[in-house]
Amino acid sequence: MRAIVTGQVGMNKKQYLEAIAQLGGERGQSVHLFHVGDMMYAEGSDIRPGRILDLPLSRLHALRRSVFKDIINQSTDETNVILNTHATFRWKHGLFPAFDFDQIRDFKPDMFICLVDNIEVVHHRLHAEHEIDATLKDCMVWREEEILATELMAQAVGCPNDFYIMARGRQQDTVESALNLITRQDMRKAYPSFPMTHVVDMPDVLEEIDHFRNELARHFITFDPGDVDEKLLLDRAIQATREGRDFLEVAPHAFGGRADSKEPIRVPIRQILDIAGDIDGQIYMRDFKLIDQSDMICSFIPELPSGIPGLSSGVERELQHAWEHTKEVYVVWKPQKNPSPFITETATKIFSSVDDALRYFEENGMFPERDLFGN
Repeated sequence: MRAIVTGQVGMNKKQYLEAIAQLGGERGQSVHLFHVGDMMYAEGSDIRPGRILDLPLSRLHALRRSVFKDIINQSTDETNVILNTHATFRWKHGLFPAFDFDQIRDFKPDMFICLVDNIEVVHHRLHAEHEIDATLKDCMVWREEEILATELMAQAVGCPNDFYIMARGRQQDTVESALNLITRQDMRKAYPSFPMTHVVDMPDVLEEIDHFRNELARHFITFDPGDVDEKLLLDRAIQATREGRDFLEVAPHAFGGRADSKEPIRVPIRQILDIAGDIDGQIYMRDFKLIDQSDMICSFIPELPSGIPGLSSGVERELQHAWEHTKEVYVVWKPQKNPSPFITETATKIFSSVDDALRYFEENGMFPERDLFGN
């Protein structure tokens, strides 16, 4: 497959995509990478590191077209290709595109993937790598623009059903899913659904949920909503405000994000509160898109310590959305209390355990050929 992978500046896509190519090589699935940014720097040898976006737009445009021409010629005979680029730039010149439709068509892509990550991590990388002053709000807007522009690219070149949003998240799991998405057309795509915010202080429940997520990721291409979760960041910021603090110390790998550093990230609380509406709006939009790009939804409903079902309003809405969009809907129901008709009447099948669900999936031929992956 020929994939165009986009994502806002601050994603560190190069490192992530190289991990995909390395894993593919280890499994006999050669993946050829083209990094547009690196190739532009190589061609413009006078450009200082981190300063390419400060060039006049005319020179930036000419460099990009020259590099794209080389990529099109060099990738013709490659089976699996990843073109690492951007869809948009929000920089000192304002907002401007990072592609030309004629060259995108000439590349003949089979799919488009827009990578996303937790916004505080993106913000941290952006300022570590570039001389720019951007707020969390700027980064949230840029992410939304990057997703939309990538989707429009996919529609314009005839790939409307091959546009995907994918989070970096828990890197090994998402690298696996990204590799499979590009190289394995026989694998099913699944959306894991589970309660998040109101179980954050329940370690036993979280352990069950993590087991469920890990098992799905072993057998399917998963688009996991927990791989980007700024809602927890917002909740912590609200609590910190009550305590009179101005900054929040965020572990670099907190909330599934990747900061590529062991040092805590210091985030201004005011900037977090400023994006409260953006966080809610983007979660709502993004999670439904993740369902739409999946073949099936599999929801895990734990029993809470109080004995009641851990069924959040978000999970209920996800199940309803999946059912209305004719997806296969599977539910792992752990509570002793029976599920309501709103669950039973919209589910393809209900299981009492993760193992029962996996057994059903395997018996019905829903797993890929294992010998290709050594699982």
